[in-house]
Amino acid sequence: MASTAQAPDDPFTAPDPGRTRAQREFAALFRIRDRHAGGTRMRDRQAHPDVPGPHEAVRLIAFLLSGAAALNDDEPEVDHGDMVAALTLLPRVRAEFDDLEASLLMMARGRGMTWQEIAFGLGLGTPQAARQRYERLAERATPDPIAEP
Repeated sequence: MASTAQAPDDPFTAPDPGRTRAQREFAALFRIRDRHAGGTRMRDRQAHPDVPGPHEAVRLIAFLLSGAAALNDDEPEVDHGDMVAALTLLPRVRAEFDDLEASLLMMARGRGMTWQEIAFGLGLGTPQAARQRYERLAERATPDPIAEP
């Protein structure tokens, strides 16, 4: 029986959206690394030197638990308290990423990107979906504590 898989450059086969998205994500990561995070000094400019951000802490515990990162020789095993601490931080991480996404979308629009271009970047099917996503994020954005009376 012949395989139904086509060569990626076959002009008569629609591209696989998942594969195309994965290739774009890979290219995006390396583009940003090459242009803005090529060295330790450049990567560290957005990190606090002494305290990990909530997303860094959650990711570290997840990596240590999964085996994606190894414990140092003098480091204690991840325990129940560490897992509860990471779970405690998840709502903060989610809120920070929602705020970050809403801000990035607003800045993209301010720099002239269309909703169609934004939808493409987000992997959404329509400009309307991108705009609705922004509106949902903006509605639940974390209020700025400095601006509050």
